Amino acid sequence: MGEEAEWKRHLQQDGPFTYRIRKHGMMQVDARLVSDKNHLESQADDRSPGQLVNAASLPGAVGEAWGMADWHFGYGFPIGGVVATDADYGEQGGAISPGGVGFDINCGVRLLKLDIEESEIGDLKGLARDLAKEVPAGASGKGGVSIREQDLQDILNSGAKAAVELGWGLDEDLDSIESKGILHNEGDAVSERSLQRGIKSLGTLGSGNHFLELQVVDSLVDEKTAQQFGLREGQVCMMIHSGSRGLGHQVCSEHVDALEREYRQDGNVWYSEKWNWKLPDRQLAAAPVHSREGQSYIEAMNAAGNFAFANRSALAQRARNVLQRHLGRDGDASLLYDVCHNIAKFEEHTIHGSNCNCLVHRKGATRALAGNSNEMLKSFPTGQPVLVPGDMGTASWVMAGPMEDGSQAFSSNCHGAGRALSRSAARRIVDGKAMEAELAAKGITVHAKTRNILSEEAPQAYKDVDEVIRLSAGAGLARPVARLRPLAVIKG
Repeated sequence: MGEEAEWKRHLQQDGPFTYRIRKHGMMQVDARLVSDKNHLESQADDRSPGQLVNAASLPGAVGEAWGMADWHFGYGFPIGGVVATDADYGEQGGAISPGGVGFDINCGVRLLKLDIEESEIGDLKGLARDLAKEVPAGASGKGGVSIREQDLQDILNSGAKAAVELGWGLDEDLDSIESKGILHNEGDAVSERSLQRGIKSLGTLGSGNHFLELQVVDSLVDEKTAQQFGLREGQVCMMIHSGSRGLGHQVCSEHVDALEREYRQDGNVWYSEKWNWKLPDRQLAAAPVHSREGQSYIEAMNAAGNFAFANRSALAQRARNVLQRHLGRDGDASLLYDVCHNIAKFEEHTIHGSNCNCLVHRKGATRALAGNSNEMLKSFPTGQPVLVPGDMGTASWVMAGPMEDGSQAFSSNCHGAGRALSRSAARRIVDGKAMEAELAAKGITVHAKTRNILSEEAPQAYKDVDEVIRLSAGAGLARPVARLRPLAVIKG
């Protein structure tokens, strides 16, 4: 009998909003799915829970492996997967797995608050057209801002701070970025090929699910927290979703390839003689945190993460320039927050009553820190802003981390609606031209490089974002604050 049937035999409902897959086989810890009965039964692709079971088998895994409400199939790990390993496990520490971070390192979301109402925009279509011209989108890095090699190295070392020093961001933004927009990196961590792919792509959106959207605050759920965040009903916002572009993809590809070569198939498992580790899936290829290979990947991952922070900073500044020309001012486009999705971070967590120096892999998941955490106390005492993009025809959400004490899921939450259809399946059933007309009928202006993107990113290709938010809130991971309706969408 296959793995699908095996994990189902160990599945049990663990409350109204979570399911537990009891530890079995190679699993080091239990797995948890944020879901209710209807949500679980509606998922046609059952490979994701099987991937979560595999991820729970990483050496040094602690606590529980989590699948956020937007879980769906990915490379090695499910997207929406959260797994922590003990950095002090064994002689060289627990596992760091590039597959548990993803190819688009620090793919993330930034939300700008504008001090204008929808009615004040005037020519919305004209503004959308100007944004599409100024903000390059598409698979290539064409149209990136001009930087020198030394500028790129500064960005890889200092992230958003370096972008600000180059004029591609505001100094006041830095306090509203996760980790202040800088991940630790000693320098010279990435290959020459990675540098070549990054030198021309700063300030570009990319393709696929990356976007820039003008949105309006459609409704408030938590008015007190919304006020603390500076959000009000009817207010226009700008959401930017992008990552480390080709540079991050190159970093991941190189390290995945190098680590997968350390494993050979031994029956139904993959074995590394170097570390005497066994894994159920080669795509989980991992190294000990404190090994040469582990440290090399962590340094390169952080460098790529810094590029992503700088990229979103440059994108925001380009958008502010368009607003300045269109409105005669930048709309006081202040930054609410900027969050990472695909990243692994060293964090302190309490596991079964004991403190643990954990390396938390979040792949297609975001932190949702409590208001009383050390990072949030001064800026967001009601909890970290958690940005959850939905689909271009429905809505996105701003949530907040718990008021006090982090959630049991390593203070994590969903990162979006989550795909319900693969890109190829969406292309087969959605007509891009018809989708464009349907969105226009809703008053949503869309600029996309190809009709295929409109098919792949159609609302029906995604889970119901409102349902995902309900499940996440029910599981105690984050609180809904404001629902944002799309007005104009720029896609690659």
